This record gives sequence, structure tokens and C-alpha cells, in this order.
Amino acid sequence: MSLIQDVSPEELARLFYHYEEALAGDFHCESKKHHGTSWEQASNNERRLRVAAARLALLELSTTSPAGKINRDYFPKPGEAEWGC
Repeated sequence: MSLIQDVSPEELARLFYHYEEALAGDFHCESKKHHGTSWEQASNNERRLRVAAARLALLELSTTSPAGKINRDYFPKPGEAEWGC
């Protein structure tokens, strides 16, 4: 099982929110409306939005290779197919 499969969308969204808040000052983003609030203090709509986005990101990551292409290892490379009768 890969690391991606072990992460829940809720946990990814919470961690992303935490790190976004922690790094906001380094990128001069103090003006965000939720700056300085914890995940628990975020609105339900904001949390649901972030969890839905995390769910889609995890789904995409689980279906793509590190190069960003769909994992199709089961297809032979050109010229490598074995033909049998």
C-alpha cells in the first residue's frame, strides 16, 4: 500500500491548512480572511471545500505516475510486444 492510500482527505486538508497558515507570513499573505485561525475555527464550508479538494488531489495522485502520466506499465514499449500463436 502506498503512502497516498494511507492518507485520508480530511487529514490532508487539515495539514495543508495548518502549513498554509504557518507559511503565509513568509509569502506576505497576512491579509487572508482565515489567517491565524485553526482548522477547528474554520467555517464548515471552508473545511468541506478543502476536504473535497484533498479527496480529488489524492484520487489524481493515486492514478498517476510520478511523471504525471497515467500508469500504464501493462502496455509494452514500441517494438517490445511479444506475439504468440
